[in-house]
Amino acid sequence: MSNSGISRKIEIMKNLLKAIHKGENVEELKKKFGDVIAQISPFEIPLIEQHLVVEGVSVEEILRLCDLHVELFRDYLAGKELSNVPKGHPVDLFVKENELILKQSEALGFYSSMLLKAQSIEEASRYLQGLLNVVNSLRALRSHYRKVQMLLFPYLERRGIIAIPRVLWGREDQVVVKLRKLSEEIKKALELRGLEDIRRVGELGIDIAKDVGELVFRENKILFPAVWTLFSEGEWSAIAKIADEIGWIVDVKDREWSPREKPVLPYELKVPIELQQLENLPPEFKDIALRGGLNPDTYEIKEEGDVDLETGYLNVEEVKELIRSLPIEVTYADKNDRVTFYSESKLRKGFVRTKTILGRRLEFCHPPRLEKLVRSVVDEL
Repeated sequence: MSNSGISRKIEIMKNLLKAIHKGENVEELKKKFGDVIAQISPFEIPLIEQHLVVEGVSVEEILRLCDLHVELFRDYLAGKELSNVPKGHPVDLFVKENELILKQSEALGFYSSMLLKAQSIEEASRYLQGLLNVVNSLRALRSHYRKVQMLLFPYLERRGIIAIPRVLWGREDQVVVKLRKLSEEIKKALELRGLEDIRRVGELGIDIAKDVGELVFRENKILFPAVWTLFSEGEWSAIAKIADEIGWIVDVKDREWSPREKPVLPYELKVPIELQQLENLPPEFKDIALRGGLNPDTYEIKEEGDVDLETGYLNVEEVKELIRSLPIEVTYADKNDRVTFYSESKLRKGFVRTKTILGRRLEFCHPPRLEKLVRSVVDEL
């Protein structure tokens, strides 16, 4: 970036700060600065912020700019491909989570870049503490990644799209590992208080901020438009239900969307990708997805005679073997406190039980001195 380019963008940021102080709303600021702000990439932000700090802009004001930059960047991040996604739809909430993650990653980049410029231990320590707070907040992205990995990827894999989920998961996992390392390095730097240790923290923080920003871009511009095109209402119904159970890292009140079809899980899919859907996919997604051809996963997990266990299907022999393989043994009594089942573990043996206890009253399976205790435990269940 040229000096004139930096100066121009710094002036834009200054004007934004003045507008914030005047209380102008975001929509007005979008009209004034939207086109120009969209040209400032997340990777340029830390450099511009450094210049603003040198010119006397406070850390608090810089962090407000991070929030505003993401707000103004929203239309670009979501793109026209997602313009008709209803409020509260899983795609809408995934994008909102990414907005929050991007704000936090910009703050991460800011504090990290300031560490590299710190001239004293005292100055660096202030930025280190701020950085640690950001890292603690940024840990919430693990919930975001887990929903993407557990809820979106299986539907793609069922369609024979393998490479994209594997690559994205690998990148997401790298970010999580790096964040864990960064947290450890920050704590170490706060204890050792050496400028070299502190600068290492800054370099790692900038690296992570770039990685997170790139993942936000890949998800918002490639992954989410693709799944929005491919997935059915029934699939989104299942995704929404499970995502709610896992939890969102953004506010999910005032939803306008609610599923109109019953949930469809990946193993229930038997729908090939249609030609029209392929045409509507983002080019980057389509190129990778079609490389080597699509081989949909047609494996049937449910067979005749399987028992529906709510979280899956097993036949009777599989249930027996599973129970025998547990490192615990279980005794089950029915609603009348009669023993109707017990297990025998291959791994760990408990006290002796025999088939002669089947039908026996549970408390009679223990010595008289424990009968009252057994009864009290049962009554509490």
